[in-house]
Amino acid sequence: MSSKKMGRPPSDNPKSDLIRVRVDQAILNKLDACTEKLNTNRSDVIRKGIEKMYDDLQK
Repeated sequence: MSSKKMGRPPSDNPKSDLIRVRVDQAILNKLDACTEKLNTNRSDVIRKGIEKMYDDLQK
């Protein structure tokens, strides 16, 4: 038997913090439209949005 663990290897940047946000249906529709257009998931779209806002504020 192998002593290695099975499964996904540990991440270099684990995403362990959870944020819950209330949105209306219009915002949810826009978020889902972005996920389809970018072929990604809601979390990635939100992360990219936060990064973009942060970068804009640093200018």
